[in-house]
Amino acid sequence: MKLLPLTALVALLAVTGCASSREPAELPALVDAVSPAPGVVSAGRLEPADIGRVRAAGIRHVIDLTPDAETPDFDEATAVRAAGLAYSNLPLRGPVDLTRENALAFDALVRDAKRPVLVHCASGNRVGAMAALRAAWVEGHQLEEAVLIGKAWGLKGLEGEVRRRIGSDGVRRGSNGG
Repeated sequence: MKLLPLTALVALLAVTGCASSREPAELPALVDAVSPAPGVVSAGRLEPADIGRVRAAGIRHVIDLTPDAETPDFDEATAVRAAGLAYSNLPLRGPVDLTRENALAFDALVRDAKRPVLVHCASGNRVGAMAALRAAWVEGHQLEEAVLIGKAWGLKGLEGEVRRRIGSDGVRRGSNGG
């Protein structure tokens, strides 16, 4: 029996459709789009014209961290669902909503989302803030590592607030402690 080289096997699986569909086909051309983790895309605001690109990139689930009031002329939930994608919303207005409760909700949404998943806000900043808080409060990372994780997800202007919240939190909780 001959063994196929690994690259030939991977190519064969991709052609036959047996390869993982957990990765986007491509990074969608969206504002501030990055792929901070396998099967995850973080980005800025979605416009109506972006929905087709999101679907074409293989995204299966969109998690929107913006309140509806930020885009009163665009019903994102309806547009995303009409494209056949799952949609979730965790409306975060800014620093006031950087809470442990929201970090836990963010964790549940990201953990349970169909992959590949797109997580977005207006610029990626709130996404990165939630990723940093999740890294510290749920996964048990220390401050600097949590901030680096947040930056990979899009953390920018909320970094000081994230540092303050993690730094003032005297208790580190792992994934089993909530």
